[in-house]
Amino acid sequence: MTEAPVVKSMFVYPIKSCCGISVSQATLASNGLRWDRLWMIVNSKGRMYTQRVEPKLALVQVQLPTEAFSPGWEPNNTSFLLIRAPGMNELKIPMVEPCAVAHGVSVWKWSGSAFDEGEEPAKWFSDFLGKPSRLVRFDEASQCRPVDSDYARNHAVKFNDLYPFLLISQGSLNALNDRLSEPVPINRFRPNFVVDGCEPFAEDLWNEVEINEFVFQGGELCYRCKIPTINQETAAFGPEPTETLMKFRSDKILRPNKEKHQGRVYMGQLLVCKNYTPETGKSKVIRVGDPVHVLKTVSSYDECII
Repeated sequence: MTEAPVVKSMFVYPIKSCCGISVSQATLASNGLRWDRLWMIVNSKGRMYTQRVEPKLALVQVQLPTEAFSPGWEPNNTSFLLIRAPGMNELKIPMVEPCAVAHGVSVWKWSGSAFDEGEEPAKWFSDFLGKPSRLVRFDEASQCRPVDSDYARNHAVKFNDLYPFLLISQGSLNALNDRLSEPVPINRFRPNFVVDGCEPFAEDLWNEVEINEFVFQGGELCYRCKIPTINQETAAFGPEPTETLMKFRSDKILRPNKEKHQGRVYMGQLLVCKNYTPETGKSKVIRVGDPVHVLKTVSSYDECII
């Protein structure tokens, strides 16, 4: 019997489109990993800022207390989200929920209210980006943002683009880098789970996996926007890796018999958690090194949602 793949690394992205945090363990919420995409920078109309239009966000580093990733932990008045960026003073955001509310906050098709973190973060991000900005926090108690997919309509996200979780295998990254003249790091793809010990792109066909008793269902293959072409250390654009992915990871190549092709490229599997409960969320963690048990697969890309 072959050994199961394992979780090689995990990442949480507290502020949408800013740097991620590599963690050794993480707890789950009903709408993704706890603290993941809980905050977001918006413009004067409440519309999201992302690296697609503001690549400088790649340079914004964030830090949470290490204990924030332990089961049952709750912030107090001495708990802060720390934010740093080149040329800027350190910004400290209290992790207890603010009381000010911003209405008309929008992410893609969704619009709702969120907590507003106040004037100091607004000035910090406005100065850094050179345009009016505010920092908002998802209101998990009063807001529900459904996954915008018929395949996962009963699941919800915070400020994520599409699904609560994204999984990529190390083998897939290695296979891509073997084709590139300059390898790219995993941070170009912003996964939550990086899995090692499987064949390249094996995760594409995983329909159901179990990690420490949490059962995740594959939703759709993740089509990639321009963010993987942004160097996360310099915020500079380039043609790769999308140019190379187009040669072997496009919808036309993966699903040649599909009626309409959109010219998209794919890397990673989007997931929802099928058996999350508040009790398991408070008591169980997923750790680096946990085995990933593949419970169900599909037989070919013709059965994948692309």
